[in-house]
Amino acid sequence: MVLDDGDVVTVSAEGAHVTDLEGMPVDRPATEIDWDAEAAEKGGFATFMLKEIHEQPAALRDTLAGRLCEDGCVDLSEVGMGDEMLRRLRRIFIVACGTSYHAGLIVSYAIEQLARVPVQIDVASEFRYRQPVFDPDTLVIGITQSGETADTLAAMRLAREAGSPVLALCNVQGSQATREADYVLFTRAGLEIGVAATKTHTAQVAALLLLALRLAWARGAMPEAELKRLGHELRAIPEQAEQLLSRDSASEEIAARYHDERFFLYLGRGMGFAVCLEGALKLKEISYIPTEAYAAGEMKHGPIALLDDESPVVVVADDSPVFAKLVSNIEEVRARGADVIAVATDGNEAIGELSRDVLWVPKTDHHLAPILTVIPLQLLAYHIAVMKGLNVDQPRNLAKTVTVE
Repeated sequence: MVLDDGDVVTVSAEGAHVTDLEGMPVDRPATEIDWDAEAAEKGGFATFMLKEIHEQPAALRDTLAGRLCEDGCVDLSEVGMGDEMLRRLRRIFIVACGTSYHAGLIVSYAIEQLARVPVQIDVASEFRYRQPVFDPDTLVIGITQSGETADTLAAMRLAREAGSPVLALCNVQGSQATREADYVLFTRAGLEIGVAATKTHTAQVAALLLLALRLAWARGAMPEAELKRLGHELRAIPEQAEQLLSRDSASEEIAARYHDERFFLYLGRGMGFAVCLEGALKLKEISYIPTEAYAAGEMKHGPIALLDDESPVVVVADDSPVFAKLVSNIEEVRARGADVIAVATDGNEAIGELSRDVLWVPKTDHHLAPILTVIPLQLLAYHIAVMKGLNVDQPRNLAKTVTVE
């Protein structure tokens, strides 16, 4: 049932009874959710989190289905934003919290590089208090897995009241975000029970990449052949995610070596930096190990003081345009005696000489790589937490949806 502000619900064995604050009955129609009972079972996996990590290929396929055509073109007509509107946009705000913020940060790079639209991303709880400047040609994208995140909803309302169009990226039909936004782009990740988001994150990145490609197409920012190539590579991502998940033993072996460490540092550049933020968050959420994530170029501005020979450093080092720059950062880490755990692209011989351990990912375009490079970091965090004997599905002090400020 979709409730209004001021509704009071009494739940009993007979059902739910809704009244207003004065106790007068009100009618709220019920909508049936189409997730089946199997979605709430572990399906043979030890935990919901591990099950949901392995459901990512299916979640990605479902999110791309019907939107990414066989010829590589993107069809987002369901959203209702026509090409004329997309061509008119002068700026995009992305507002989100936690894992959703990291998804937005990842794709902010792609939107600017592919569609040439300026993007500003902000934590939703900060955005609403800094008096942002809106106009009708500024699109505000609110990202919320549940559609009920209080700070993100407040930021979206602020934008609508100021006259900017609002797009909700959400995983739950009928949620408050979808009811209040001008436009909605659904992820199709299905029910996610584990508190630490996994499949909803990669589905968010995939959906936002579709939007980036559609924006670039509508605005003529890139040659059609190049956009179709990216579309074809995006179609291959679910299968590559399956290949990647079959390599789980590597992350488990590395976890066995490092699960008793007291501190981790994550480093990356460009979109890899945003992946580091998400990987570090996963480790903090479920293993309770203090973890910092930094843009690698910032390391010598302070964080390098934390390193010694007992500080594992996780580096997202896929084949991106900034890989050569990242190599120099890795060499600085090694000079301090720290062990390097790299997430790298298959076939990259250089990284093997620079790292003690490597988590390999299939080769794809660097704009799409964050969908793949985050998966080994999810698995690494998972195995470390399990080896520490912790409850990965219900980490302490956390809730699946943050509905208060």
